[in-house]
Amino acid sequence: MTFINYDGPKKKLSAAPSVHESAVLHNCYVGEWTAIGARSRLNEVVFGDYSYCVDEVQINYAEIGKFCSIASHVCINPGNHPMWRVTQHHATYRRASYGFAEQDDADFFDWRRSHKVTIGHDVWIGHGATIMPGVSIGTGAVIGSGAVVTKDVDPYTIVAGVPAKLIRERFSREAADRLIEIAWWDWPRETLQALQLRSCK
Repeated sequence: MTFINYDGPKKKLSAAPSVHESAVLHNCYVGEWTAIGARSRLNEVVFGDYSYCVDEVQINYAEIGKFCSIASHVCINPGNHPMWRVTQHHATYRRASYGFAEQDDADFFDWRRSHKVTIGHDVWIGHGATIMPGVSIGTGAVIGSGAVVTKDVDPYTIVAGVPAKLIRERFSREAADRLIEIAWWDWPRETLQALQLRSCK
């Protein structure tokens, strides 16, 4: 029996965003040195420089910082339904599709937009995690695979589980505060290139 390892083509990134041909982006800003994986769907998203998402990621109404790593099958800000209405069905807000009105319910979609997700810089979100509407994730945080994040996550902490709970802090509070203070993610590319983003020891 022969085993073959195939990682796919190693695409060299550039300042121009790399968006897979099967990905769908609607009203998004995508920064430099970024990559959007196959069959991903982004709706009204700001996607920071050097960040990437792998295949089949869904992101709605969100701001993603720089240098974020988003694994496959992550869902950020899944759509909420109107639980206060007699029915929660699409027909109450996607009215035009059902012939109930000429236009959809703009107020409902504004309500969804008002619960955007905010993700800091250098955040790692593991495979299959879900980030619920209105959540803020601090810089340097790690979200475990399969986690369901229902509350804000502090910078440089690791959370996991359903619902997600604190596992531990990545660094001492002093070290985390210092990293936030130097804000290396905002350094010019020339500086990052010169340092080659070596790990701090």
